[in-house]
Amino acid sequence: MGIEWLFLAAGAIMIFFITVFSFAARYKRCPSDKILVVYGKVSGKSKSGGGLSAKCYHGGAAFIWPIIQEYQFLDLTPIQIEIRLEGALSQQNIRINTPSTFTVGISTEPGVMENAAERLLGLSLAEIQELARDIIFGQLRVVIATMPIEEINADREKLIENIYSGVEGELKKIGLRLINVNIQDITDASGYIDALGKEAAARAINEAKIKVAEKERDGEIGKAEAERDQRVRVSKAQAEAVEGENKAGITVAQSNAFRREQEAEAERSATAAEKVKQAQALQEAYTAEEQSERERAKREEATQNANIVVPAEIEKRRIETLAEADAEKIRRMKKGEADGILSVMQAEAEGLKAQLTKKAEGFAEIVKACGNSPELAALMMITEQLPDLVERQVKAISNLKIDKVTVWDGGKNENGRTQTADFLSGLIGSIPPLHELTKNVGVKLPEYLGSFKDDAAASEELQERIETQKAKEAPKPPNKQNPKQNPGK
Repeated sequence: MGIEWLFLAAGAIMIFFITVFSFAARYKRCPSDKILVVYGKVSGKSKSGGGLSAKCYHGGAAFIWPIIQEYQFLDLTPIQIEIRLEGALSQQNIRINTPSTFTVGISTEPGVMENAAERLLGLSLAEIQELARDIIFGQLRVVIATMPIEEINADREKLIENIYSGVEGELKKIGLRLINVNIQDITDASGYIDALGKEAAARAINEAKIKVAEKERDGEIGKAEAERDQRVRVSKAQAEAVEGENKAGITVAQSNAFRREQEAEAERSATAAEKVKQAQALQEAYTAEEQSERERAKREEATQNANIVVPAEIEKRRIETLAEADAEKIRRMKKGEADGILSVMQAEAEGLKAQLTKKAEGFAEIVKACGNSPELAALMMITEQLPDLVERQVKAISNLKIDKVTVWDGGKNENGRTQTADFLSGLIGSIPPLHELTKNVGVKLPEYLGSFKDDAAASEELQERIETQKAKEAPKPPNKQNPKQNPGK
């Protein structure tokens, strides 16, 4: 039964792990450079109100239900497409060439990813590139046809903006997005763009010459005005400098007089302050010296206290702590010994009490079984000890070591008994009779255990048994009737 349960448990554990591994294998994580497309039975509604044909995940993970769902990945690697557009008609019906490079990739925008799942799932990068090239070719021609050639040639930003608005809308329908547009060059077979370039160059040169002449004229005028301003400002500065020198001399004289007055007042104040400060310094010195002496006396007192009183106090506390520790140790040891002795005595008392209680209960049950007769109960208990008494009787003679017994039987004695019978009677008489033992303790054995006989009767009975046994074991005389039993004849 145990082995069957063991096999069942092992099977259940194996089924559990197989189920866990199966579910783990169907849990798919989406890398950052891919789109996880789950198709089959998926939940949710599309923008049109119908059910979704696929569910897209960019990053994260999803559990793929077995049988009802399946999955694939869409690669987000950018795709470069070389567009060699030649002979595209502009708004003036002038054919131009616009070689360019487009970079596209699968969009991660919600809603556009579902378009990619519906139209690009299962296609390789080369197939996606070819499909995008066809869309870009057509839309690029449309964009160029809506713009004049001057604007195409002059305003590249507007051209790229129109390409983005025209091309990306078509790419989103299949789940792609336009990442980058690089217009390499714009040329035409008629030379119109070159003529526009030459015209623009000539216009730029003329405008540059006019600007140079205007700048030179402005430079000469500015130079004359600058020289005039220079002379006026120099004269004004010289006059102001002389006036400033005079005012400065007066100010210097006044300042010197005020300086000397202030110096004298400062010297007087400094002398008085010096005397006051010297007196205060002496007073502070005396006060500091007095304070220093007091502090030195306190320090000496603290030193003596630290050198004598503190060690003595520490030694006193150490002795007190050691004495208390020794006393506590002795108290705990004595208490532990007393607790141990008390526990042992309590255990012995409990054991003796339980033993005596059980024995008393047993005696009470015995007395109850004997009809509440104490004498009969005592007799029963002594009867239980009879096997031990008999065993001890047997051991009394069995433990005697007699190597050899020689008996010279000289016939019967005066009482008619042989010496062999006397020997056996004495040997048996040396064993304590069972009835005598029980009689000594005041108990009379029942009749079914036999009756007491004296030594003579026991010896005669034993002698009779021996004679009977000898007669049985004696050889029979040869039978004269049977010649086969008489070998002498």
